[in-house]
Amino acid sequence: MFKKILIANRGEIACRVIKTARRMGIQTVAVYSDADARAPFVQMADEAVHIGPAPAAQSYLIADKIIEACKATGAEAVHPGYGFLSERTSFAEALAAEGIEFIGPPVNAIAAMGDKIESKKLAKEAGVNVVPGFVGEIEDTEHAVRISNEIGYPVMMKASAGGGGKGMRLAYNETDVREGFESVKREGLNSFGDDRVFIEKFILNPRHIEIQILGDKHGNVLYLNERECSIQRRHQKVVEEAPSPFVTPKMRKAMGEQCVALSKAVGYYSAGTVELIVSGADPSGESFYFLEMNTRLQVEHPVTECITGVDLVEQMIRVAAGEKLAMTQDDVKIDGWAIENRVYAEDPYRGFLPSTGRLVRYNPPVDGWTDDGAENGRRGVDGVRVDDGVYEGGEVSMFYDPMIAKLITWGKTRDEAADKQIAALDAFEIEGLGHNIDFVSAIMQHPRFRSGELTTGFIAEEYPDGFTGAAASDELKAKLAAVAGFIATARADRARQVDGQLADTLDAPAEWSVKIGDKRHLVSLAGEDITVDGEAVDLAMEYTPGDRIVEAEIGDEVLGIKIATTRTGVKMTTRGAIHKVDILPARVAHLADHMIEKVPPDLSKFLICPMPGLLVSLNVKEGDKVEAGQPLAVVEAMKMENILRAEKSATVKKVNAVAGESLAVDAVILELE
Repeated sequence: MFKKILIANRGEIACRVIKTARRMGIQTVAVYSDADARAPFVQMADEAVHIGPAPAAQSYLIADKIIEACKATGAEAVHPGYGFLSERTSFAEALAAEGIEFIGPPVNAIAAMGDKIESKKLAKEAGVNVVPGFVGEIEDTEHAVRISNEIGYPVMMKASAGGGGKGMRLAYNETDVREGFESVKREGLNSFGDDRVFIEKFILNPRHIEIQILGDKHGNVLYLNERECSIQRRHQKVVEEAPSPFVTPKMRKAMGEQCVALSKAVGYYSAGTVELIVSGADPSGESFYFLEMNTRLQVEHPVTECITGVDLVEQMIRVAAGEKLAMTQDDVKIDGWAIENRVYAEDPYRGFLPSTGRLVRYNPPVDGWTDDGAENGRRGVDGVRVDDGVYEGGEVSMFYDPMIAKLITWGKTRDEAADKQIAALDAFEIEGLGHNIDFVSAIMQHPRFRSGELTTGFIAEEYPDGFTGAAASDELKAKLAAVAGFIATARADRARQVDGQLADTLDAPAEWSVKIGDKRHLVSLAGEDITVDGEAVDLAMEYTPGDRIVEAEIGDEVLGIKIATTRTGVKMTTRGAIHKVDILPARVAHLADHMIEKVPPDLSKFLICPMPGLLVSLNVKEGDKVEAGQPLAVVEAMKMENILRAEKSATVKKVNAVAGESLAVDAVILELE
């Protein structure tokens, strides 16, 4: 076994690898850029080596610097994590030339499966179903249009070396192909150094199912069941679970055996994932097609660990050291259900715009994850596990991926795992930048999610007009009104005790008018009795003014609520929504109806940069006439290109930015008239 390994990655996956290595008695070396000098993974590792400036192209993507760090520290092997150099054959070859072990698959397997065009050819030869499409290089936009017309719309354009949702565009017609083809090429070149693109038929009502593969250097290959990854936004996974609510034992066996056959065909060992697209329109589940193989550890590997009890990082290290797998296919079981939500730095209330900045507050529901051994499947604390690599006061920068953390829950049933997600998300505190906690909580509560009727179009279909918060029932609003009345009373009691402010004999109001949404509730408190609109509420809670989170026991339900003070009351965040609550003593509440509302300014005449980013292109100049929906500019943020379009017909009055300029959030790119 290795005595020391280097992790050629950053963030949560670096922390994850270090935890397993530490348990195995292996020393670890971290490499870090300027942006990560104070990151948790740097502190956790036994040694750390600085490798360059913040941009990945000047640090984490330079193989020579990784190899130099190995030589300087005596690291015998390198774990690449995911992304960066994890699927670069040149990196694995360079390590081998220096006698350093690559904790991953063989070079030939990376090469064969890393190229989406070549991998489809190999899959076809191995007897695996592949999606109809054009497998070959595309010359230019006109060629792409001809191919798309021949295949039939809709089609998906993909960067050959792409991954992580980058370098992908869905086209429903010829216009979409003309608009998106060059953008896909640019994203492929910028993110992966390869601008080749392929086009394939887009399967309607598709489900994204992936099979976890694990092999050793002795010819043994197993499949560790499947993961359901259908809930995606912009082709990037948001929610993953294992097992899939759609896959039957017969399907699992058929998929698993095909994926093992493909893996053996390329001499695969280590952990890997074969991604499949399954037609949700086929109830038999037999219409599944090969998408690609990821020759590395997946972001969503924890859900597989939870249901199988297998530490995939440990297995990768053992395989790299030459050990045989200590299990057979018959040993692979399914115990319970696991769900992972990716907590992203993006604002769902503003169209999921990327958000960067400082984590003013970061307080996850549990501190990391607890390794209770294979028997408990690394299920964290009471079935709640957080994999992260950030810290309070740290910065989520524009240089790397927007994922803040992964929240994983395990339960005996799917509903139990989802319920644990909701409770844990209610207790997850993030302040200082936008995040998607409310959004993933809303998904966990959504009737369609609970039914298991998932497709990759779930988010687009269920939130066509964007996200404004999870729907709240009248019953939930009444409960929140009771909590608000309790909080208002506690604050009034505190104010009464401030010396010289109020008379000691002045009691807090017994009745409060609590406005949530458009409705006012009358909350009455008499001793320990609370009523809302005349109905008794069985509420038990503790609150001290200044508390950020409260746990309210209402009947048999425990409600976790984040509390923030506003000018007219409180902001209560729970169950996937933010509720602005106005609280007034009941005797003066009627006067609020006479207050004049402030009208927000009209910003429609400005094209405003929605997030910090790089202005890749500006498609208009002063004096140009534009039509509603016309692309005006392209802004790159978090390694993704965002097309900004005109909201209405107008004329460009003034241009305030130039292509290549770095823009701040809300910067005015141009003015319209």
